[in-house]
Amino acid sequence: MQTATARESQYLPPHAASVVPIRAVIPGGTPRHETPRCSACSMRAICMPADLSLADLARLDSVICSTRSVRRGATLYHAGDTFQSIYAVRVGSFKTVVMHRDGREHVTGFQIAGEALGLDGVCAGQHNCDAIALEDSIVCIIPFSQLEVICREVKQMQHHIYQMMSGEIIRESGQMMLLGTMTAEQRLAAFLLNLSKRFKARGFSAADFHLRMTREEIGCYLGMKLETVSRMFSKFQRERLVDANGKSVHIVDPDGLAKV
Repeated sequence: MQTATARESQYLPPHAASVVPIRAVIPGGTPRHETPRCSACSMRAICMPADLSLADLARLDSVICSTRSVRRGATLYHAGDTFQSIYAVRVGSFKTVVMHRDGREHVTGFQIAGEALGLDGVCAGQHNCDAIALEDSIVCIIPFSQLEVICREVKQMQHHIYQMMSGEIIRESGQMMLLGTMTAEQRLAAFLLNLSKRFKARGFSAADFHLRMTREEIGCYLGMKLETVSRMFSKFQRERLVDANGKSVHIVDPDGLAKV
């Protein structure tokens, strides 16, 4: 049977550094899977400021001391849950969802390895959406009260949190522009190029990647019907901009896709 670290290594970028594990134990329970320290984690360059000292990293190691596995389709937190922690996606991917009164689901975002979840809870002290795993995933748990103490003493970390919150504001405004001013073609092209950029930043191929979300979930995020998403993929394929085979996507002409 593979260890947790061995399973996780399948998701790490080619240049990823080795992981130094520790054992997290739930009081009165059994040990969780092995947990990497921030100071040795291959995702550190994505999650954390680049200029932290060894002493600062050691402080973070003392705060981020546990992880949580979330099975595909399971929920990390629900709308209305009390806000206590933010989460860094170490392995896998998630979607954030707001439920309409009539039971319809609206996807507000997709998060991949190295990105944060849970910042929506800072404002009101409770989460305003559900975070659902798109595949078997692992998150690092960061208690926000302890993170605030570190931020007061480590200015680089404080600035990094501000950047994360600013990034959320930019993403929200970008989503409004995408839904309000772009055609269906432009929405899907922008979505694929955004994913490509994010995968590239993590050391993966910018041209070849696997979509963990369904066409229906993409449509729900982009404000499009499933049939429209499928039709746009077919159009991009005919125009030799994208080669899509099921959930596998190859961006053939990124410049052409950007000009849609």
